[in-house]
Amino acid sequence: MKRLNIQLLLALLAMLNSQWSMTWAQEEEDYETYIEDATLELPEGMQMQEIDSLLADWQTRNFLAFDEACETTGENPVFDAKTYAHRLSRLPNVIDMPYNNIVQKYIDLYSGRLRNSVAVLLGASNFYNPIFEEALETYQMPLELKYLPIIESALNPSAVSHAGAAGLWQFMITTGKQYGLEVTSLIDERRDPIKASYAAARYLRDLYDIFGDWSLALAGYNCGPNNITKAIKKAGGVKDYWTIYPYLPSETRGYVPAFIAANYIMNYYCDHNICPVNTKLPQGTDTIQVNRNVRMERISELCGISQQELKALNPQYRTTLIPGESHACTLRMPTSAINAFMEAGDSIYVPLAEVAEPTEIPVVEQPRAKKGKSKRGAKYATVRKGDTLGAIARRNGTSIDHLRRLNGIRGNKVLAGQRIRVN
Repeated sequence: MKRLNIQLLLALLAMLNSQWSMTWAQEEEDYETYIEDATLELPEGMQMQEIDSLLADWQTRNFLAFDEACETTGENPVFDAKTYAHRLSRLPNVIDMPYNNIVQKYIDLYSGRLRNSVAVLLGASNFYNPIFEEALETYQMPLELKYLPIIESALNPSAVSHAGAAGLWQFMITTGKQYGLEVTSLIDERRDPIKASYAAARYLRDLYDIFGDWSLALAGYNCGPNNITKAIKKAGGVKDYWTIYPYLPSETRGYVPAFIAANYIMNYYCDHNICPVNTKLPQGTDTIQVNRNVRMERISELCGISQQELKALNPQYRTTLIPGESHACTLRMPTSAINAFMEAGDSIYVPLAEVAEPTEIPVVEQPRAKKGKSKRGAKYATVRKGDTLGAIARRNGTSIDHLRRLNGIRGNKVLAGQRIRVN
């Protein structure tokens, strides 16, 4: 499977745009009216700017690719209402998944207009579903809640809503801090996929404890429990989502139906001729605790990992500074990079006076650096565009197997901008 580079990403976007344009131009006005309908508020996470942001994500660019072997006509078949209702009833869920006209409209949206987005989300879910399921299982929450980040953030850990909610689970700052997520000028743990998933599981558990109903708990996750309480009072005290539906904010009216439809499409995509984007899972990673200030630039220089990969694995850090001196900070990296980090010893911690102020991670590849030796005598080379391990081995008078052993690499693929040890 080929990894997506920047050029292939642009080609991917062009392909998606061409597929959308065939019907978009003809029905653009109707579509805008369609999604603005009060009964069909498109979740912010599923809007096009969020999907585009997911396509630009580092993991998406490097580990997702269209499945060329998938054969489909691209036709979206139409089924009768009984079939849709039966399929929803067959899902092994704890949360009630009723079928009605509003749910049908969202199913039509996901299987029709947004089918290409669903294909990408199916691939990206392989990155995050294991994390979501582990967090939900820890708090004995229904595992079908793993599909909530699809409508919250389009599975983009860097997503930020118009209201300021951030991360896969779209926590506001106040709620995030209430559930133990640190938010400062240097750290935003709402963007940490693991910590935010555990915080979301706790929050959903608390909402269910308040209302005793999963549809109300989900609605509360979207608009806050106070708005649900007000809607219940206006509905005469009835604690039922579909009864209080007219009294909910417009976005929340569509939130639960959109969640039900997301569960449907993520399970029955084959029946709608949607081909998932293939996923090649990244190499295994682990974490270490950093108790001193360290900069990503220095880690990249000594550990053979690009700043882009480092930032993608640690999205909670807002700048290139990991502020370990204030408190222990978690750093996630591939095993080979962690080994290099530990081997570097004190040399990886650079005094603040000797380096520039922390900067935001750029969205382009690292500039090519010259080959050089570290203070410990190890020689490194920066991967050029189009390089393979074989080419690097020949330039440096070594073997492919030797490079694999030094850097913990499997196969022959390396990333442009990546620094690897050559002796």
